Amino acid sequence: MWNELKANLISSKIYSKEFLVFIALIIILISFIVDKIILVIPIIILITFLSLAFLNFIGRKRDEELNEIKSIVSGIRNNEYKNPGEIILNENLVGLQNEIKLMFEKEKSDIEYLKKLERMRTEFLANVSHELRTPIFAIQGYIETLLNGAIYDNKVNKNFLEKANQHTLNLSNLLNDLIDISMIESGEMRMSYRYFNIDEYLKAIIEELRPIADEKGIELIYYPVRENLKLFGDKNKLRQVFINLITNAIKYTEKGKVEVLIEEDPKYGRIIIRDTGIGIKEEDIQRIFERFYRVDKARSKAAGGTGLGLAIVKHIVEAHGSKIEVKSRLEAGSEFSFRLKK
Repeated sequence: MWNELKANLISSKIYSKEFLVFIALIIILISFIVDKIILVIPIIILITFLSLAFLNFIGRKRDEELNEIKSIVSGIRNNEYKNPGEIILNENLVGLQNEIKLMFEKEKSDIEYLKKLERMRTEFLANVSHELRTPIFAIQGYIETLLNGAIYDNKVNKNFLEKANQHTLNLSNLLNDLIDISMIESGEMRMSYRYFNIDEYLKAIIEELRPIADEKGIELIYYPVRENLKLFGDKNKLRQVFINLITNAIKYTEKGKVEVLIEEDPKYGRIIIRDTGIGIKEEDIQRIFERFYRVDKARSKAAGGTGLGLAIVKHIVEAHGSKIEVKSRLEAGSEFSFRLKK
């Protein structure tokens, strides 16, 4: 019992200053109230014992609460809790309990986020390795065939060299896209925002891409807007967005048309790229902006591309304070849109 009392008093020693001040005030008060000195001493002794009893009680309560908190913290550290509802402290520690729950949720969220990042990093490295290996092996195969004698065969030498050259271009495009997305995600991409004439800007891009549409027999339509409409953004970075979205629309449209238009509201211009192509499954729409994600791997490979285009588009659009929206139906076409400030 004495050991327990001693431990409780030691635990409550952090309140020793307050205790001594309290005792001193009581003694002064008693000396003023009680006239007879013979009564003062017993009263002081009584108050001292009562104070020690009170300190013992406070020390015991403090140890109980500290042990309760230690137990909770230890449980969190050892992953004993599955959800914050399992974390319960006594009613005197409700405020601390809520803070611990918030900390637990944050820690759990951070751990899940780190695991997701690790999975993404692993998938990214695997995808990059695969995407790099394909053109490198192809180039290596063509060169080895040429070195083994095919270089003297006029029927195949030029054809093999052209194919090897195409793979080097694909490899170059992939590396450029990897550099772009690396700079974007690291925050090193420099943006140059200014107002520009969107009508002239889009007309030039449409004319540049029209031969690709004509080659497939696709009608590429641009609906002009008022000549003095100016939107705010980085022209060079937005060019990547438009080239990618319009080129994709042409690639995945077997017949019909690709439309480019702008809808105005008081503060924004909403840019829309719409096609009558193969469409996208609903479950794929949220994933098409992931790096290297391909809705139809066979068709995507045949159509070309690095698998990074839409990821870059998403980052550039978000850097403009906007969000790219997608509507699509299988075999009916897709619509990509985003807004720029007027």
